[in-house]
Amino acid sequence: MPSLSISNTHTLPLILASSSPYRRELLQKLTLPFACHTPNIDESAIAGESPNQLVERLALEKALTVAIEFPEALIIASDQVAVLGDEIMTKPHTHENAIHQLSRSSGNTVTFLTSLCLLNSKTGQHQVTIVPYSVEFLPLTQEQISTYLLKEQPYQCAGSFKSEGLGITLFKRFEGDDPNSLIGLPLIALTEMLRKEGVEPLIGR
Repeated sequence: MPSLSISNTHTLPLILASSSPYRRELLQKLTLPFACHTPNIDESAIAGESPNQLVERLALEKALTVAIEFPEALIIASDQVAVLGDEIMTKPHTHENAIHQLSRSSGNTVTFLTSLCLLNSKTGQHQVTIVPYSVEFLPLTQEQISTYLLKEQPYQCAGSFKSEGLGITLFKRFEGDDPNSLIGLPLIALTEMLRKEGVEPLIGR
């Protein structure tokens, strides 16, 4: 099992099952010590799987995969997809895919589904939720789309933008309960889950 260099005042260490710098920065807001571990799983959708089923399954799979390495920990895992009509938009990975996604999103409302799982790998108990957040895009020209993508290169971001960066210029309005979920980690829901496990972020244990 990997050694942990973090100290913690509550019984079990916190492990963020992610390599995302954005999720790491979000979790740092809670000021609780934690370590990161990358879950290596196949994130492909299963035939007939709904967007909600996809993100819920992947968050749990990420947590369970990391639990093999950390059998006594509180493991935080998350996944996200963007949905426009009946199209699921995941990470574009390429410039061409990102152009397609933003062209489809232009002038439309895209709903981001962000799943969250908190797994107690010692007891096997887990909590899972999905937090939706909607984004209404401005009508965008091809020049605006191409310029944005070249400047920010959000090719590892679902929906092809970074809302915490220049991506904010693409939008008309937001709608949702927790803006952190749009970036990738619903902190309001996570705080509630942690408290059910006896962890109080305000006190630090």
